[in-house]
Amino acid sequence: MKDYRRIADLLAEEIYSGRLKAGERLPPQRVFARRRHIAGSTAGRVYGELVRRGLVVGEVGRGTYVRAAPAPSGRSLAEAVHGHDPGMTVDLELNYPSVEGQSELLAGGLAPLLRPDVLAGATRTVPATGTAAAREAVAGLLAATGWRPDPGQLLFAGNARQAIAGALASLVRPGGRVGVEELTYPLVKEIAARIGCTLVPLATDGRGLRPDAVAAAHRAAPLSALYVQPTLHNPTGVTTGDARKRELAAVVRDMDLPVVEDRIWSFLHEGGVPFAAYAPERVHVVDGLSKRVAPGLTVGFLVVPGDRVEAVAGALRSGGWTAGRFALEAGTRWIRNGTVERLVGQKRADASRRQRVVAELLDGFTVRADPNAYYAWWELPAPWRADTFTAAAAARGIAVTPGAAFAVGPRGAPDAVRLGLASVPLPVLGRALRTLRDVARGGP
Repeated sequence: MKDYRRIADLLAEEIYSGRLKAGERLPPQRVFARRRHIAGSTAGRVYGELVRRGLVVGEVGRGTYVRAAPAPSGRSLAEAVHGHDPGMTVDLELNYPSVEGQSELLAGGLAPLLRPDVLAGATRTVPATGTAAAREAVAGLLAATGWRPDPGQLLFAGNARQAIAGALASLVRPGGRVGVEELTYPLVKEIAARIGCTLVPLATDGRGLRPDAVAAAHRAAPLSALYVQPTLHNPTGVTTGDARKRELAAVVRDMDLPVVEDRIWSFLHEGGVPFAAYAPERVHVVDGLSKRVAPGLTVGFLVVPGDRVEAVAGALRSGGWTAGRFALEAGTRWIRNGTVERLVGQKRADASRRQRVVAELLDGFTVRADPNAYYAWWELPAPWRADTFTAAAAARGIAVTPGAAFAVGPRGAPDAVRLGLASVPLPVLGRALRTLRDVARGGP
């Protein structure tokens, strides 16, 4: 049998070279298998590998379409952006906020670590429990209305994604079922595949995850855990209110169901009560520094129920997901000297400015977004489909994320795209949104 990865590499080369263009539909898998003289199962693995790499998007009942392609050689939006490579795509997929003066702020916290006597300690290994100083600092950082984590229940990972992986690996055996919102963080799908569990999509409404959907799914076949984003849900921006959180807490208690609560974007939402406050004995809280500070030097945080500290720490160790000591020391200093607090304040203001631009330029369209979030969920006007709109945007040098990236389960992917607002300068964002608005008005 031919190695499916080699075949995927060949198709990837065709996509990168432009021989397969953005928006082009690939043949049905059975046709592809016949043409390549391979088994149908191998064709399925080829297509799955291309989806994993983010090069194509597959939609039930519609087919598989090329998603990622280089910007065309003709003039693109990015060409007129001062300081940008003419061939560079305006990236509204990646979503890492940065504010003016950020590097200077961070440098001040790093300088003491470069002294030889301090550096010697900062480059030693560190356990999943981190250090006493880190636990105290992070407990204060994460404290919210009605909830302050016990420092003894804090664990540290290399980043928030690894914290999610460690929490789920400690809770779910291979073959287990994890309930998630029907639109969820795309990397959770990859994490689930790696640890061998199945994601079960659960219905949501304008208030967040529906408790009756959790109960029905668990009765149909027991769930091993839930993964939820109750604060500034990615991609829709929905924040679950207190009444709904109480209802969900009653359900998870009744069903003895553990929960992984992802709060990675919660720093943008002031005053919210974590779901963990309503069911502290069930909830594993995930957070981190990548969005608050910077993606390249970060730490993931896990607050776990008191009786689960060793189990989750063991999962982090076995997965190689524990934090690096240098990053942990740097993060602790940034928290204690006020750098993180200053960056959070600036990023809250920046996110609000960007949302106002979205509201102004996409007025008249169906856009779901929290006024404090760094992303917006654009439900496209008919007859646009997410795949064709994504391709049309790519043809103009703009990368957006189609709804299929967030969808879980066999239902058709929504005809929507997520706009990441954080990673490009504000003037570039405005230009990109104007271009996308004109594309949407023009029709496929």
